[in-house]
Amino acid sequence: MKERIEVDPKVHFGKPCVAGTRIPVHDVLELVRESVPFERIVRDYYPDISEDDIRACVQYAIDVLDAEELHVSTPAPPA
Repeated sequence: MKERIEVDPKVHFGKPCVAGTRIPVHDVLELVRESVPFERIVRDYYPDISEDDIRACVQYAIDVLDAEELHVSTPAPPA
């Protein structure tokens, strides 16, 4: 699914978009967050993408979080 998402510095300032469009992954994920069904996202918001493109947006977010390095600190013990 990686071929469905592209990052191009000339499109939306390099923000990840659905390949071949100017539709930001972020915008698609906001609709998913609001529980808008994939079918409706395609029909009512972005007819230029497919349900597989939406799945690729979700997977992209998962992959980004997976690659993110987390630094967890423990609080200092009370004095």
